[in-house]
Amino acid sequence: MKTILVTGGSGFIGRNLCMRLASTVEERSGYQLIVLSRNPEKAVKVLPQSVQCISDLTQLNQPIDILINLAGEPIADRRWSEKRKATISQSRIQTTQALYEYFKQADKPPSIVISGSAIGYYGGGIANNQPVTEEGAVEPNFSSQLCAGWESAAQQFDQLGARVCLLRTGIVLGQQGALSKLLPAFKFGLGGPIASGQQWMPWVHIEDMVKIIIYAMQNDITGPINCTAPQPVTNREFAKTLGKVLKRPAIAPMPAAIVKLLFGQMGDELMIQGQSVIPQKLQQQGFQFNYSDLHSALEQLFKPKK
Repeated sequence: MKTILVTGGSGFIGRNLCMRLASTVEERSGYQLIVLSRNPEKAVKVLPQSVQCISDLTQLNQPIDILINLAGEPIADRRWSEKRKATISQSRIQTTQALYEYFKQADKPPSIVISGSAIGYYGGGIANNQPVTEEGAVEPNFSSQLCAGWESAAQQFDQLGARVCLLRTGIVLGQQGALSKLLPAFKFGLGGPIASGQQWMPWVHIEDMVKIIIYAMQNDITGPINCTAPQPVTNREFAKTLGKVLKRPAIAPMPAAIVKLLFGQMGDELMIQGQSVIPQKLQQQGFQFNYSDLHSALEQLFKPKK
């Protein structure tokens, strides 16, 4: 039985991943799941019973075969002060560095390391219609510097003989995450495009996000992986499609000046800018997405529960 250590396991992506992996334990008897959490008592309440929760790496009492590193402070929940940016960086880069330092001393370090990153790696860009692959150029900003440092810390596991994958994640659509913050405005008919609406919004359904991580565990794929659906959309297209699925108008725009006034640098980088990121590496490997177009993804998320 392979042992998997997950950091950030009680977060949006981590929780869904653990639920899926826990379901495969009975199917294949293949994985033992351990979640490293700052608050294991809280994590236990949202994770499957079969998951062991620990608060410190010193509590590990067996070798780890696979490390899935998803830890990190929320990046879009408030304005970025200098203090906030430092906290965001520390929660990703220093956490990853601490994992490397721990496993560098281990008798048997993990053979597979799958570490979080984001499409923010590619930096700024407004209405750049050129598809961005894993080899795409970087337009520097805070997001790109954050992701570069995060990836650099994870890449050190190469030195321990691990196969390293870097998850450059787009906007993950599910019942939590970014979509939940957009819903109130759209449900009241107050949603609409942001700024010009021409900025790209590469997205991925939560089911496909989990599927990508498991694919990376089980297949010979290395380095950066763009975790986005094959059909990115502009912000205007996103708003129009979400409004259509919710049967609400989506024509109330939010001017760029208001975004910058309310959210500062965070709003500029995460809401006004955006590039057309595509999952070239996954497509070349033959990965099959469950949800390739936005309309079907949103319809699945909002269909009535039976």
